[in-house]
Amino acid sequence: MLDASSVLEVLRPVQDPELRKSLVELNMIRNVQIDSGKVSFTLVLTTPACPLRQFIVEECEQALKKNLPEVTDVVVDVTAETPQQKSLPDRAGIAGVKNIIAISSGKGGVGKSTVAVNVAVALAHLGAKVGLIDADIYGPNDPTMLGLSDAKISVRQGANGEELEPAFNYGVKLVSMGFLIDKDQPVIWRGPMLNGIIRQFLYQVQWGELDYLIVDMPPGTGDAQLTLAQAVPMAGVVIVTTPQTVALLDSRKGLRMFQQLGVSVLGMVENMSYFIPPDMPDKQYDIFGSGGGEKMAQELGVPLLGCVPLEMPVREGGDAGVPIVVADPESASAKALMAIAQAIAGKVSVAALT
Repeated sequence: MLDASSVLEVLRPVQDPELRKSLVELNMIRNVQIDSGKVSFTLVLTTPACPLRQFIVEECEQALKKNLPEVTDVVVDVTAETPQQKSLPDRAGIAGVKNIIAISSGKGGVGKSTVAVNVAVALAHLGAKVGLIDADIYGPNDPTMLGLSDAKISVRQGANGEELEPAFNYGVKLVSMGFLIDKDQPVIWRGPMLNGIIRQFLYQVQWGELDYLIVDMPPGTGDAQLTLAQAVPMAGVVIVTTPQTVALLDSRKGLRMFQQLGVSVLGMVENMSYFIPPDMPDKQYDIFGSGGGEKMAQELGVPLLGCVPLEMPVREGGDAGVPIVVADPESASAKALMAIAQAIAGKVSVAALT
């Protein structure tokens, strides 16, 4: 007999590919309804950015049609509920923020901010609620890359006193030192002042409800990294490098620092993996070497989340305030960045649920 119980029983063997557990046992199959031979239900994924969304839907459809001959049609309404990262007793979370993810690098000039901005926009494009902290206090470039260089942020009275209202574009809420100083004004601060502004960006901003808060870290292993790692429970960190040997050497230090601080390393991203000339899109040149990111990821026992090619539109989009995932979503770099965003979201969900 075709009813909700028989549908759930047939779907019980279908597993979430990343969690390796039954969709039914994870309560990801809900609102089962039967109308003659038509079966409809809601599939609740663990992230709007799930890279295996279509695969899971097809697995469910095949299981029902193969095992229940009465089924003539299957309608799946796909939604998502992003899980909350695990709390830590000695670190204070941010109300409404489910997952805090740092994007870091061992040295400057490897495209860390480009990766951070595009990952944030990609996650928002996929349906997540996203915030971005530009924690690179001495070189705040995220407002320019998000088309917000002329934005003004205001201070409002919140539940815990005065709070900043973040700027917003491309589905991403942003706070940055760039909004608080003149364009030509250098930030000449010692560690305690840096610590204070990062904590303000964490706790004194009207973030609202967020699935992911991305933190674009300054390069290196200094005060900003220590402040973040010791202040909030983090879902993990992503290390950005290039294939070049000197960048990889510094990346090792940055990665080891987060591990020593008890922060999970979600993986590495190799940026500028190869150059694609605009007049010869079928060619590629290994300007900074090749295979370095993959080799280091294997040596350090962390995943390589993806490799992003060097294309001129990436730089042009960053300068113009239109991230490549928006400006040219079919480009090789945009596709790589979108896949990296999905991989990060998947790993964060797995960590939260296991």
